[in-house]
Amino acid sequence: MLLHLSIRDFAIVDRLELEFRPGFTALTGETGAGKSILIDALSMTLGDRTGSEQVRSGAERADVTAEFAIDSLPGIGDWLHEHALEGDPNRLLLRRVVDANGRSRAFINGHAATINQMREAGDRLVDIHGQHAHQSLLRPEAQRMVLDAHAGLASLAQETGGAHREWQRLRRARLDHENNAAARDAEREQLSWQLEELSRLALAPGEWETIQSEHGRLAHAATLMEGVRDAIDALSESENAALGSLSGVLSRLRPLTEFDGLLRDTFAVLESGEAQLREAAYALRHYADRIELDPKRLHEVEQRLEAVHNAARKFRARPEALPEVLASLRVRLKDLEMTADLEALALQEQAARSRYGGLATRLSAERNKAATKLGREVNAAMKELAMSGGRFEVELRSLLPDGSVAGNEQVEFLVTTNPGTEPRPLAKVVSGGELSRISLAIQVITSRAAAVPTLIFDEVDAGIGGAVAEVVGKKLRTLGGERQVMCVTHLPQVAAQAREQWSVSKGTESGSARSRVAVLDPKSRIEEIARMLGGVAITATTRKHAAEMLGLR
Repeated sequence: MLLHLSIRDFAIVDRLELEFRPGFTALTGETGAGKSILIDALSMTLGDRTGSEQVRSGAERADVTAEFAIDSLPGIGDWLHEHALEGDPNRLLLRRVVDANGRSRAFINGHAATINQMREAGDRLVDIHGQHAHQSLLRPEAQRMVLDAHAGLASLAQETGGAHREWQRLRRARLDHENNAAARDAEREQLSWQLEELSRLALAPGEWETIQSEHGRLAHAATLMEGVRDAIDALSESENAALGSLSGVLSRLRPLTEFDGLLRDTFAVLESGEAQLREAAYALRHYADRIELDPKRLHEVEQRLEAVHNAARKFRARPEALPEVLASLRVRLKDLEMTADLEALALQEQAARSRYGGLATRLSAERNKAATKLGREVNAAMKELAMSGGRFEVELRSLLPDGSVAGNEQVEFLVTTNPGTEPRPLAKVVSGGELSRISLAIQVITSRAAAVPTLIFDEVDAGIGGAVAEVVGKKLRTLGGERQVMCVTHLPQVAAQAREQWSVSKGTESGSARSRVAVLDPKSRIEEIARMLGGVAITATTRKHAAEMLGLR
């Protein structure tokens, strides 16, 4: 559910902070006041196209942030985790910034995101119906999901899709085996000797670094021994050794610290240095005792290095990566051996196809029943919405013999708004108002099963009035009992059915147009409904009529 919308310097809006509630909210106001601008701003956070023209004149950038509660949408939490876009528990923030030069940036829960990711998230959160592009019901896959969800077939459809994918995977494996048997046999033979060679080498993980270090030590043993001995002499064993000189300095300073305490800190530093020098001399003696000249071991290590280098060149890999190469060769050989039995593959493919066929047949039967029922219900709703000459159908177009991950048919919503004409795909309906009313009818009927929690209708009342407008309002109120619904409307019959009403107005400030939004209290609602009923001249009669309309809610 949409909780909060923050708008900065968008179109004629300079600054707005809007808090949203559940249920049905009506947005009303004079034409041109900016009602649709609010929807455009929200659409921007849902991944719609945008440009510099949406930045308020004189501003550096437009900045819009939408906050959603997602505790009832576990699927989107999984999606956020998958894309490393998590935020506060049960909350989702979508933010879009557009600079005056047209550059756009997107953020999800404060993380930089792509526009496609923003659209994916938005598709799960909001459907905007009307003269806007964010209309999921126009997409065939969304229509199929609406039908399946309404009929309780989502689980069966998912199982069917999985069965089809498994069948196609085994089919590809079988065809690949038939078409590439000779190449596969040659690859298996090559893999076998490669595995034998690398297995004989038996390079352990981390061994390359170890033998390099050992080779360096053995190859320079004489130099190391000489250098360490010189260091030991300089520290502790020569006539002018550092430790002896430092001990003499400490002996001379020790009694002086009794006369002046200022020397004690310096004395302590020198005393600590003496201890560290003794420790270093001890460590060097211990190291010197371990150094030995071992030509035989040096020869063995050099042979090992050469063998690893040769293998690395042959397999075109870094020496340290040879253990990984060995592991990948084993996996590939295992895969080839698993697909080597053509008869077994064919039997597996046949079983997978049979399983898919059974599931898809069940799904088709249930979809046929659900399509007839949904068509009947939507047609009844269309009559109530002044579209009595129209007809709605759910077409199930066969995809046999192979079907698809969606089953054995493609689902498409067809509609006609005029008697005597053949239904056409919903996406080709010309009138935005008609499309909105048809979408409204479908959404009301499928509201309990659909997943998107927030619906916005822009000008669903276009071309209607009177009793039909009241029907539209009641249907929106019904839908508001299940979902969060917002509607931009010019009709008092629709606005009067809302749980909450906002008034959008436009004024001038510092020579520039500014859009403002006010949440109306009961008294202000009467005035706004009266304005919508009576135009400029508001009389006592129109106020009384407005109060009666609101009292009927």
